[in-house]
Amino acid sequence: MMTIRKLILGSAAALLATGAAQAADLPVKAKAVEYVKVCSLYGAGFFYIPGTDTCIKIGGYLRVDTTFNGGAHGQPAWSGDFGQQNRFRDYFVGRSRFALQIDTRTATEYGVVRTFGQGDFQFNNFGNSNPAALGVAPASPSSGTPGGLNSSLLSTAGGGYVAVEFVFIQFAGFTFGKSASAYATPWHGVPGNIDSNLLGGHTTDTGVNNIQYTAEFGNGVSASIGLDDPTVWNRTQVWNTSLGVGANGTGTQSYGGTHAPDIVGRIRVDQAWGLFQVSGAAHLVNASYNTLGAGGAPTNLSEISGHPEDKWGGSVMAALQIKNIPTGPGDDIKIDASYAVGTTKNVISTSGTSPSFAMFGGSGLGYQSVGFGATSDAIYAPPGSFGGGPLGGSGSGLLLTKAWGIRGAFNHNWDPYWSSSIFGSYSQVRYDGGADDNRRGIASAAGIYCQAFAASHGGLAAQTGVAGTGTYSCNPDWAVSQLGVVTRWTPVKNLTFSGEVMWTHLDQKMAGSAVFAASAPKPAALYEFKDQDTFLLQIRAQRNF
Repeated sequence: MMTIRKLILGSAAALLATGAAQAADLPVKAKAVEYVKVCSLYGAGFFYIPGTDTCIKIGGYLRVDTTFNGGAHGQPAWSGDFGQQNRFRDYFVGRSRFALQIDTRTATEYGVVRTFGQGDFQFNNFGNSNPAALGVAPASPSSGTPGGLNSSLLSTAGGGYVAVEFVFIQFAGFTFGKSASAYATPWHGVPGNIDSNLLGGHTTDTGVNNIQYTAEFGNGVSASIGLDDPTVWNRTQVWNTSLGVGANGTGTQSYGGTHAPDIVGRIRVDQAWGLFQVSGAAHLVNASYNTLGAGGAPTNLSEISGHPEDKWGGSVMAALQIKNIPTGPGDDIKIDASYAVGTTKNVISTSGTSPSFAMFGGSGLGYQSVGFGATSDAIYAPPGSFGGGPLGGSGSGLLLTKAWGIRGAFNHNWDPYWSSSIFGSYSQVRYDGGADDNRRGIASAAGIYCQAFAASHGGLAAQTGVAGTGTYSCNPDWAVSQLGVVTRWTPVKNLTFSGEVMWTHLDQKMAGSAVFAASAPKPAALYEFKDQDTFLLQIRAQRNF
């Protein structure tokens, strides 16, 4: 009996132990899965970051461009090997870009807090392209290789680089970071074109470091004020004419360090009928020193040589967009007009640096013809730079360059799949005074420029005393006209194929001919000063997402 009882108790204990072990092996109840939740507060494409009240949108585009007879992204053949039309130029340039955009927004008691960033992963040939988009200068006048950068990372198989566009925070009406200037229009330099080289007004389409505040007054009326860092974006050239003017009509960069931000602002009305905007900007122009070495480098005499007094320049811009015009649904007209003194980038503007023109063509008079268009914010002649001449003792101080421009486009939709735009611009740059002002004791921009220009371009003997073969009159003023048309085909939503043709005409004001040593591979020869023209074709495939 005792044996049976022990057997029953032992079996019960074994069953309990086995049950406990099996219970330990049972799966624990899983937590509820946090599915992605759509955020409808800020438009299509936003969703909540799981576990937060922040909405995020991931988007961007993939773009493939090819430009014939021009640089990447539709840069006309207006300088360098392209402008010379020599054997080193590329007949076409391709660029592939993948742009990634991340937009986050969070509702707070102060309003929406927003962060936005865009990185461009891209590859293109820099053989002849202006690498100014990277913030560096070419290694030589006829070389497109970016100085100071490892070109093997840019122009070889498997190479490429990342460019940073907008990166900013918005909070309670303020914007901090790299964003469009408060001065800008919504379309920047692209009222209807696909290239980023339509001159005539302001462009900060890839952002500039700034702080700005926008006040909304309702009914589409707003006002913005901001401080822009001009170092990379809004400074062209300041030339110390004692360093001479080179073969292509430009001087040596003599800007000082950045001393003040640009003060910018706008008033805008944006309603169903269209948009009207008035913008203003103030820009400080400041030179380095009166005495500089080769290439504008400082010497041991620079600091004690003094410098010209800083001067404030400025610009204004008016812009108009008219929507719902009778030609068809979605059609519109965009136009803006600008005037600048000492802030030429607000007229001669691209998505990179402002160009200076050096274009060569055919001639029945000399070896070839040439057209120059020198872009600057100011020029100056240091004391003593003209020897015993009337300005030899006093110098000229900073003489600010003037510019004005107008640009616009008519955009038409043929049907849901096809659209076209006709666009154009006209810009003018002026250097006050006349070529022989220095001889008459007048400190003018044209006078000191032509004095320096004649030293390297013989033939202006009657005005400057510099002998040479050929006879020409000096006038550094110039104008540029552009006209183009683009047609787009969108076979499916967010996929567009485009073709654009653009004509650029340089109206330079020099007359006659001169002997000078042009930039290699051009020879030292007699060149006729003459207006120049160039055409380009750009084709693009782009998929937005």
